[in-house]
Parts: sequence; C-alpha cells; structure tokens
Amino acid sequence: MTDTKSSSPLTHFDAQGQAHMVDVAAKASTHRVAVAEGRIRMLPATLALIQAGTAKKGDVLGIARIAGIQAAKKTSDLIPLCHPIALTRVAVDFDIEPGTHSVRCRATAECTGQTGVEMEALTAASVALLTIYDMCKAADRGMVMSDLRLLEKSGGKSGHFVAADPA
Repeated sequence: MTDTKSSSPLTHFDAQGQAHMVDVAAKASTHRVAVAEGRIRMLPATLALIQAGTAKKGDVLGIARIAGIQAAKKTSDLIPLCHPIALTRVAVDFDIEPGTHSVRCRATAECTGQTGVEMEALTAASVALLTIYDMCKAADRGMVMSDLRLLEKSGGKSGHFVAADPA
C-alpha cells in the first residue's frame, strides 16, 4: 500500500506528487458558508440596458442569478477534484455600481458537510458574470470581468477566514 498522505500544504497532491481527491471521511460535518465576489465593467450604455431591463435577451440579472445558482450545483462536474456537495443554500446578488459602470456579483454557498463550499461560491460568481457577458455581448464585447475572490468562509477545521481589503 502506498502512503497517500502529503506533508505539502497543497492537499490535492499525495506524497508522490500525484493529484488525488482529498479524503474527507474523517472530517466532522459542520455548517459551512462561503462568500465570493467579482465584477464586470462595461460601457455606460450597456449598464443602462441592464438597469432598464431592455437588453435583447431579457432580464440580464435574473438570468445571471439562475446561472450562478446552477453553476454552484455543478461545481464538482467542472472542477475535477471537487467533492459533490449537498448544498443547503445558494444566493447570488448584484449591485449596480454606476460610478465605475460595473455590476458587482456576490455569491453565497452553504452546506452542512465535511468539506467547504468556497469553490461553489467562486463558481457561482464566475458563471453569473460570464452570463452577464453573454447576454450583453451584442452591445459591448469589451466588457471586463475582474476582482473574483473569496471574501469569507466559515466552518470546518481551518475556521473563519475574512479577506483583507484589497485597497
């Protein structure tokens, strides 16, 4: 039998450096929450289309919200070493930022389980932003997605994390 434990802080590699799915069997089930955010910057006219609800493809933020929720549920299908997680809650919210002609997306994922939901929150925010791009690209192909990051996570052995202000 080969030792699969690793002394590396990169938990997805075993002692031989091979990629593997982390064994979470011995971990306690705890309530876990993760919050991620990202932004998409666009032309003022594109932001006006979103705000007015007059984009050709329909309710941009409503569709992006559903896409983000669906993406969180599919994270283990997209990220090879992620565990499938029984999510108990996913929320995707948007803030219009007129001063920067941006939409900020904040995604929250929750579960009670043996592994965290950081990747689910990050995936939800990413796909929600990509959906905004897809729905508005006919008006503005120069939109820029940025600042995708984990804001906060709680639960599990590693405890509570809050991101430092990037400014």
